[in-house]
Amino acid sequence: MSKIKVAVIGCGTIANSAHIPAYMANQEAEIKYFCDIIPERAQRAVEQYGCGTAVVDYHEILRDPEIEAVSVCTPNNVHMQIATDFLRAGKHVLSEKPAARTYEEALEMQRVQHETGKVLNIGVVNRFNTSVNLIKGMIDAGELGEIYHVVISFREHRSIPGIGGAFTTKAIAGGGVLIDWGVHYLDLVMYCLGDPQPKTVSGQAYCKLGKSISDYTFTKMWAGPPVLDGTCDVEDFVSAFIRTEGPTFSLNGAWAQNIDERETYIDFLGDKAGIRLIYGKDFKIYRVEHGTLCTVIPKYNMEPMFQKEIDSFLRCIRTGERLPSHIDNAVITSKIMQAVYDSSEQGREIAFA
Repeated sequence: MSKIKVAVIGCGTIANSAHIPAYMANQEAEIKYFCDIIPERAQRAVEQYGCGTAVVDYHEILRDPEIEAVSVCTPNNVHMQIATDFLRAGKHVLSEKPAARTYEEALEMQRVQHETGKVLNIGVVNRFNTSVNLIKGMIDAGELGEIYHVVISFREHRSIPGIGGAFTTKAIAGGGVLIDWGVHYLDLVMYCLGDPQPKTVSGQAYCKLGKSISDYTFTKMWAGPPVLDGTCDVEDFVSAFIRTEGPTFSLNGAWAQNIDERETYIDFLGDKAGIRLIYGKDFKIYRVEHGTLCTVIPKYNMEPMFQKEIDSFLRCIRTGERLPSHIDNAVITSKIMQAVYDSSEQGREIAFA
């Protein structure tokens, strides 16, 4: 069987750290195009990986009948347009998280996927994480009993990415820490619980420590340096309470807060046992055995989740398998995040019929 020819749209950090290396490691894939609006980035990828052609305008790729699969690794504001253009051109798409800037844009992506029947997966990579899938298996098996509440925390001391640039500009990113980090935490929880529909959402978003770019003090910055004459009109802290058809969630996230240590964890609270997952790492199980309070620390091998994501994407193109990262699942997370933003702006709880 011939290799699946791939185009990578956007040759920035996530493409180079995850998508491209994973395609290169898969024997069934061949990258034919590296596309970026900054020509030097695309050409650098061609030279670094020793394959493909550098392209600036993705429309040139739409017409190539050899291309079957596309990774969209661009800023959030063009996810919807690029993904739907490739779907309509008969290509299968893996679009980075979040699905889009808004729930409305995510719904349009879902609509076009249904219309074309092509694969549209979203880069909610924790659905391929070893720890997360072990936890999901335990929940599905009833080992925690009834999950009645989940605590979601993603708080850092100082970690606003590239303040003044694309990450902190609402017109480009769609939001701040919720849509950047929170999408991973929230989607992880949704996956473990079977993607329950939301019933009510109450939230508040704040832009406090990053509102004055010149006064923002930090020791290191991802996606930096700061753009001093740029924009920071997104939240650096968010808090929300979410009722679903299953358990309730409490969520607190911050790129920057005046706290001592980072707090990046998820607590699954069940009436038989509880689990604390340290984000990106391992987890502990808390339960009662023979009248004693027990803490269990499972030992296991972690598989590379980005490689599993890409391998699964390529496999589903051939087999028709529906992956857990399908747009139909990811759009529910978009719905909840939009409700958090709407609740904050309107000063009221958002309820769904």
